[in-house]
Amino acid sequence: MHLVVGLGNPGTRYALTRHNIGFMVVDRLAQRDRSTWRLEEDTSSEVTAVELAGFEVVLAKPRTYMNNSGVAIRALQQWLGIEPGEILLAVDDFLLDFGCLRFRRKGSDGGHNGLASVIEKMQTQNIPRLRLGIGGPSPGGNSIDYVLAPFGTDEAVEELVERSCRAIEVYVEEGIDAAMNRFNRG
Repeated sequence: MHLVVGLGNPGTRYALTRHNIGFMVVDRLAQRDRSTWRLEEDTSSEVTAVELAGFEVVLAKPRTYMNNSGVAIRALQQWLGIEPGEILLAVDDFLLDFGCLRFRRKGSDGGHNGLASVIEKMQTQNIPRLRLGIGGPSPGGNSIDYVLAPFGTDEAVEELVERSCRAIEVYVEEGIDAAMNRFNRG
């Protein structure tokens, strides 16, 4: 069983912001499989199941806000009866250049409040993640304002979402080493 969780903020106010790129990626995976989301109250998440590379994959979007993502991730883990290492988080990263992808088996939160919440609630850093480069604010710019702003018209968001979906498919089919070798660049 694979669980892929896109991190983001619920609601239309945040729907197309940089902080919601994780939601955009799992939404695209669900759309490709013509799968519909349902609210799973016990997990504080919207969930759906899809087939990727011949494997059943549960996709989730926490309905908690980003800074409380750990509450939903912990509930999803218990609901599915899986280990933290069987979860893949898709999360924005403004420390990576726009379009850069980075798989990691584990690690610190890197200053990301959503990851900090997950690590705290799960009591482990051993949670695989796909960090999605959204670029950073201009020098002296506010990082909170930046991540909560919509993508610019010059940013190739569709390409980033599609490449992220392909990366997750490789992760599911071939494992994290293959995904890291193929997609961790720049």
